[in-house]
Amino acid sequence: MRNMLIVFTCYVLGLSGTVAFAQTKHALHLDQSFIEDRLQQSAKQIKLLAAATPADKFPQNFEQGKHKFSNSSWWCSGFYPGTLLLLSEATGDAELKQLGLDKLKHLEKEQYNKRTHDLGFMLFCSFGNALRITGDSASYKPILVNGAESLASRYSPVTKTIRSWDHGKWKYPVIIDNMMNLEFLEEMSKQTGNRKYADIARSHANTTLKHHFRKDYSSYHVIDYDPETGAVLGRKTHQGTADESAWARGQAWALYGYTMMYRETKDKAYLKQAQRIAQYILHHPNLPSDLVPVWDFDYDKIPEGSKMYGKRTLRDASAGALMASALLELADYSRGKQGEFYFRQAETLLKNLSSAPYFASYGSNGGFILQHSVGALPINSEVDVPLSYADYYYIEALLRYQRLLAGKKMIQS
Repeated sequence: MRNMLIVFTCYVLGLSGTVAFAQTKHALHLDQSFIEDRLQQSAKQIKLLAAATPADKFPQNFEQGKHKFSNSSWWCSGFYPGTLLLLSEATGDAELKQLGLDKLKHLEKEQYNKRTHDLGFMLFCSFGNALRITGDSASYKPILVNGAESLASRYSPVTKTIRSWDHGKWKYPVIIDNMMNLEFLEEMSKQTGNRKYADIARSHANTTLKHHFRKDYSSYHVIDYDPETGAVLGRKTHQGTADESAWARGQAWALYGYTMMYRETKDKAYLKQAQRIAQYILHHPNLPSDLVPVWDFDYDKIPEGSKMYGKRTLRDASAGALMASALLELADYSRGKQGEFYFRQAETLLKNLSSAPYFASYGSNGGFILQHSVGALPINSEVDVPLSYADYYYIEALLRYQRLLAGKKMIQS
């Protein structure tokens, strides 16, 4: 079986010549000491962020030498406690585990929040990891079930999608980011035995596959539906350079989302879509040699004189971190040279994100781990700053690789 092949491999980064067993079909080229060092340095760094974070707040970014914090209703609130918990799992650091669990009490009320689609990010990245790591079903499962109900309340059987936003000029907007919330529903379907959650996840994924992608398998950011008929009213962007551009993090959300949906369903249509998205990203002529993408793949089409022109080549480490984590997983579902290519690209991304200029030196960057992410350049929001979700998916990717080095399954349930 694909994920059960044990490979004896020698690591050749030139650090220690470590020999290990890995539960993957791919030889591992990143050295164990390299991975462990990045995890330990990340744990040390995030404790500085923890010391600066008010008890009832969540880190949002660090800009011009100042922290910005959010309350629990911000869509990113689950990433910081989730990162603490992932790092505690990777390093065995009990202090990080407690810091992560303590933060959850300030996030609990979002289980009843029906005004946002981002509950996968907010609750599954935090309480989901807490449940998996601690096994404390009594404390965390009810919160997750309530959260899944809140998320499911935003599903429309007419559009066959989960509504993303309740604001703006759109009638029924669905953004590609929404693919990331489907893992939450899939897991809660397994946890509760309630097929409703999985049915919603698959319906949303199928509708998104039908309407969100261009012929080259790049993704639009926003699809606006008619809530009365389900017809597509428009294909737009909010965070990309133009409606027809390929916003980098949007492509990464899509890659991760369809890879995950294949894992959950074994539906080959999802695998094929993930592979097509990967091909688009990895063979794009504007992908830099270090594989950390510019914030929009079509940055070169921004006209001189545009307010974005001077910042058009900024990198987005958050998209790179997402890509690294997704490609590690996609590689194990893909055959032959294709799977090998994905795995090597993931290793390259991990290596580069783990170095300057992306990996912050200790004491810098406000305690965030990665530098140089872009939130939404068109509205000049969070431009070239550290972001909590960049850290989360970077640590997730490192942890996945660490598990392979230890001969374990990459994805832990």
